[in-house]
Amino acid sequence: MTNLLIVSNIILWIVLIVLTIMLFALVRQIGVLYERVAPAGALSINKQLKVGDEAPAVDAINLMNNKKISIGGTPDAGKCQLMFFVSPTCPMCKSLIPIAKSIAREEQSWVDLVFATDGSEEEIDLFIKRQKLEKSHLVNSELVGKAFGVAKLPYAVLIDEQGTLQAMGIVNSREHIESLFNVKETGYASLQEYMQKNFA
Repeated sequence: MTNLLIVSNIILWIVLIVLTIMLFALVRQIGVLYERVAPAGALSINKQLKVGDEAPAVDAINLMNNKKISIGGTPDAGKCQLMFFVSPTCPMCKSLIPIAKSIAREEQSWVDLVFATDGSEEEIDLFIKRQKLEKSHLVNSELVGKAFGVAKLPYAVLIDEQGTLQAMGIVNSREHIESLFNVKETGYASLQEYMQKNFA
């Protein structure tokens, strides 16, 4: 009986050591994969505009102060403009709005965030309250979305100080939104282009 107990303990220790080695190998492999897999930037599927084009100039009403706001063109404030296209019926948009606001606060010295949507007045009023957009720039205009060729949401467009389209695409995460800024900093049309030219 004692011999059986000793043998079973030895077997258990061997199994434990093998499992520990396997776990270490898996953790190491995950680290290698993490280094090899590049982050995906915002996916640009716009058939109407391309990066480097002059941004369409559209005038709209800022719902937060009922004043005219210029979308695209050469920004009056001398800052870049981040257009964030959202909808009250888009669950992903709702989860990204606080992230977009946070990034805009961090980058407020050189970028202005403008939310763009379209819908009924009642729907938008409720949307503003629920998403705490009272202190944000928000336009309710179908024309703005059409001018920028927005087909799917959430969608973001970065316009530089000269009114040129710097980056645009569907955004589904904080990394996607930040990739728009990275594109401007690196000078490449997309994060995918940067990875392809530098790590191919």
